[in-house]
Amino acid sequence: MSTASAALAGYLAELAEQRRLSPHTVSNYRRDLEKLLAAAGETPLGQLQVHQIRRYVAQLHGQGLSGRSLARTLSAWRGFFAWLGEHGAVPANPCEGVRSPKAPRLLPKALAVDEAARLLEPVDGDDPRLAARDAAIFELFYSSGLRLAELAALDCDALDSVLHEGELRVLGKRSKARLVPVGSKARQALAAWAEVRSELAAADELALFVGLRGRRLSHRMIQLRLSRQAVLAGLPRHVHPHMLRHSFASHVLQSSGDLRAVQEMLGHASIASTQVYTHLDFQHLAKVYDTAHPRAKRK
Repeated sequence: MSTASAALAGYLAELAEQRRLSPHTVSNYRRDLEKLLAAAGETPLGQLQVHQIRRYVAQLHGQGLSGRSLARTLSAWRGFFAWLGEHGAVPANPCEGVRSPKAPRLLPKALAVDEAARLLEPVDGDDPRLAARDAAIFELFYSSGLRLAELAALDCDALDSVLHEGELRVLGKRSKARLVPVGSKARQALAAWAEVRSELAAADELALFVGLRGRRLSHRMIQLRLSRQAVLAGLPRHVHPHMLRHSFASHVLQSSGDLRAVQEMLGHASIASTQVYTHLDFQHLAKVYDTAHPRAKRK
């Protein structure tokens, strides 16, 4: 087990330092691979066979792991064994040919256009500095489809290209940079926040978005402020940052039909990740058809 643990540590170090995966992703790999070591027990990794891997997957499934989670776990195991094989530690990859149970395809939840408009309306009675900050955050999420981590990591030097060129350079997954457009409403909100940011920010703080203590706003606080805004706006469901990213993607796709452009703006490595929004668009069309066509089946 000590040898397996050392191999795991080496693999995770390579993921973090050479492949430059995020700490969150490396943590997920660690958790999935520790399941492998726990299932293998005293059996050396080099002696594991395909039937044993299948049994481990079945055991995890029996413990309630979903098909999607099992697919991710099996992918982590497969990558680890491939790495071990490259280092001569195992004779073959026992995960090859092993498939996880199929998971139902869950479509991302997006706001309707009118719901997004309600969400972005200012809230009365709030601290004007916090209101300006929150408006800039929410408008930027919806305007440019940023991930939570991408937005939270922005520094003040991002403002120049936003305010003068209407674009933002974002560092996404695996440290891959991309340029995204920033709409006029978001630029106006960011300009308003820039005027009052110094009233909250510590003198040496580089972060674009800060809290009352003057330091970079945490992911959790951004989530809480957005959830609060949705409640105050009277929206009937929980709203989180990724929902605004989904809303951005589905609304742009509905208006433009340009799947490749949406892929670039979202920073998806594969067009397959973006194609899910075509299903959202079809759901909207099907709903319109069912309610408007005289020969449609009313539900």
